[in-house]
Amino acid sequence: MEMTIFFPALLLICSLFTGNLSDNQQTFTQDINAVLREMSASLAGLKVEMRLRTAKTKELEVQKKELYKLKQQHQELTQTKVSEMELQKTEVEKLKQQYQVKRVAFSASLLGSGYEIIGPFNTHTTLVFRYVVSNIGNAYNPNTGFFTAPVRGAYHFEFYIYGPGHASHATCAVLTKNGAHIFMAYEHQSSGGVKGTNGVTLLLEIGDVVFLRQCQNSRILDNGNRHTTFSGHLLFTM
Repeated sequence: MEMTIFFPALLLICSLFTGNLSDNQQTFTQDINAVLREMSASLAGLKVEMRLRTAKTKELEVQKKELYKLKQQHQELTQTKVSEMELQKTEVEKLKQQYQVKRVAFSASLLGSGYEIIGPFNTHTTLVFRYVVSNIGNAYNPNTGFFTAPVRGAYHFEFYIYGPGHASHATCAVLTKNGAHIFMAYEHQSSGGVKGTNGVTLLLEIGDVVFLRQCQNSRILDNGNRHTTFSGHLLFTM
């Protein structure tokens, strides 16, 4: 563009030094005017081109900004969807856990097979019911004899204690909550078989422990018929 503007002017200047100084002044003036008009037209075209470039540049900048906004919105929307999905998964897992916790029940006997008379002991002794028939929720531990509440709620327990009659030794067991005496099952006769039973509904907090203790100086019997049992289940949460 610059060569287009200034080349005619250069030719005119050269003609001034190389041409006839006696040329008609009017012709010279016309040539000057023609060059100036051509320069003006070229400048006007250059201005128009510059305006077009400026407008295109501004339009590109606007498009870039809009594209950047769209990318940000897309990222935010994607992150929101991911967060919502993770939250839904978390809620589903919580509901599953709560549902599993609400399913709590167990039943066990002292022996699964064989024959054994337990006691007498000179102190209260924890009874461990090792033969587990059911243990839904795994709240009962057959290694310790402890039932540990997994959730706050109302629980019902039943226990059946069988023993051989004896003049000096009763058949007796105590249900305890966190080591505290709650209910007792007791029977005593000099001969034959005896059986004591009891049951209770307790409000337990998470982590409360319920188990049975054999009474001091008592005898308890169990065999493959599983006379001596301990059972419990969650009634409802609170």
